[in-house]
Amino acid sequence: MENLKNVAPIEDFNWDAYENGEAVSNVSHEDLEKAYDNTLNKINDREVVDGTVIAMNKREVVVNIGYKSDGIIPMSEFRYNPDLKVGDTVEVFIENQEDKKGQLVLSHRKARATRSWDRVNAALENEEIIKGYIKCRTKGGMIVDVFGIEAFLPGSQIDVKPIRDYDVFVGKTMEFKVVKINQEFKNVVVSHKALIEAELEQQKKEIISKLEKGQVLEGTVKNITSYGVFIDLGGVDGLIHITDLSWGRVSDPHEVVELDQKLNVVILDFDDEKKRIALGLKQLTPHPWDALDPNLKVGDHVKGKVVVMADYGAFIEIAPGVEGLIHVSEMSWSQHLRSAQDFMKVGDEVEAVVLTLDREERKMSLGIKQLKPDPWETIEEKYPVGSKHTAKVRNFTNFGVFVEIEEGVDGLIHISDLSWTKKVKHPSEFTQIGADIEVQVLEIDKENRRLSLGHKQLEENPWDVFETVFTVGSVHEGTIIEMLDKGAVVALPYGVEGFATPKHLVKEDGTQAQLDEKLPFKVIEFNKDAKRIILSHSRIFEDAAKAEERAEKKAAKKANSKKEETPVIQNQAASTTLGDIDALAALKEQMEAEKK
Repeated sequence: MENLKNVAPIEDFNWDAYENGEAVSNVSHEDLEKAYDNTLNKINDREVVDGTVIAMNKREVVVNIGYKSDGIIPMSEFRYNPDLKVGDTVEVFIENQEDKKGQLVLSHRKARATRSWDRVNAALENEEIIKGYIKCRTKGGMIVDVFGIEAFLPGSQIDVKPIRDYDVFVGKTMEFKVVKINQEFKNVVVSHKALIEAELEQQKKEIISKLEKGQVLEGTVKNITSYGVFIDLGGVDGLIHITDLSWGRVSDPHEVVELDQKLNVVILDFDDEKKRIALGLKQLTPHPWDALDPNLKVGDHVKGKVVVMADYGAFIEIAPGVEGLIHVSEMSWSQHLRSAQDFMKVGDEVEAVVLTLDREERKMSLGIKQLKPDPWETIEEKYPVGSKHTAKVRNFTNFGVFVEIEEGVDGLIHISDLSWTKKVKHPSEFTQIGADIEVQVLEIDKENRRLSLGHKQLEENPWDVFETVFTVGSVHEGTIIEMLDKGAVVALPYGVEGFATPKHLVKEDGTQAQLDEKLPFKVIEFNKDAKRIILSHSRIFEDAAKAEERAEKKAAKKANSKKEETPVIQNQAASTTLGDIDALAALKEQMEAEKK
């Protein structure tokens, strides 16, 4: 109270203005506003400034930029930075100093975008490591939020190992390195792989420097292809060719290994720069031939599975990694050319006989026909000369028919042994491939494994009978069935054929006989051994004319001899000839003239 007593009242205080709510200070209102404004930062709309995070929750972040009001920014604009906390300095873009509610409007995303290209270019130039938020997956890679810019992260640049599931990376914040910027299209490409490649490169150099042939290393299956398996040796890739996966045959590498599997491999070879490394897996196990039964020998029977087929034969696996070849010629006693596929197929279980065995060369030949007896060993007993059998036509030649009596027993029927009567120009006129035909064994050639067979020998030789029917001079009805330059083929009775030359085909009226014309023919030659009958149509009327001419000459000669003899009156009952009657008439006329 004592202090209050010493306070003097303001003499010029305007109580009326105070009561009316007006300023009562002797300092002007404008001066007060200027003094207050001097305590605030000078800001402009559409400007990027730094602010301090003063509060935050799950939805919003409150930022103070030193202005008369604070700005509120959605938390989603900071999702790239999960470590954001109160007190952090952040850049903001001033969209509006006051909205309708007098609120300061800020944007962190736009601030980042405004400065992003400068920062991205600086990161590329300085090889700076930056953070980015993987927003989503896209074709060939991922979309990453870097400084508010959507950058592309190729799938091959996520990690040094192939990525099989891209979705696990969505929503993650990772470190990246800017590897490419297209200023024209505003495209940015980033890489996570580049951050670890430097370390891997050093590790790779160290591994390559220590590589030696025959060295055994542990690796991880990185990729499986149809031709082999790629192994990651710790930053260095090597290839196990499909043939080096197993001693046995492998059709698909997936049968032996699987992705991400760890296994030991041996270095087989590499180039001078050690960029291509050939690895082996089967070489870590003993060769199956070394474990093959030492008692196995030629002539033994073995069982196995067909693993590979070719036209020339089949490969049989009798043990893993131990194969033998059955050549197609060892599949059947038959000598006909056939394909191995006619006898077996891949996957068949077969039994075979060991024909050759070379342990040093690791080769083996097998046979299955040896499981059956060779039919030619007892050929004379089963198919003696003169025996009759049914065979199957296999092939034709111009000179005969090849037939098979049973598998492995072939024979030839010569074209001349097909028919007694018919002249066969080609076997196809007589039979057809695949048809059955009756045969008789004529001769055995055991050395060349071939029989001489006949078909006509099954019937009696009709030419013995024809010899008595088609005698020289006999006449028979015949039909011209074929016209040739040298003459015509004539079909005669009993299925036999004859031949007539052009001069013997002239008819009585002087015309030539034609195809399919039926005429009488005279046999002018019969050859039983050659089975040849020569015919003539012309001879029939030519011989008749000659016979008539001979008869006339004979009659005239007889008449002349009567004139020279003394006339004798014969009994009217006696037989007279035409010539005699004429002579008597002439004699009578002579006698009557003398009387006169």
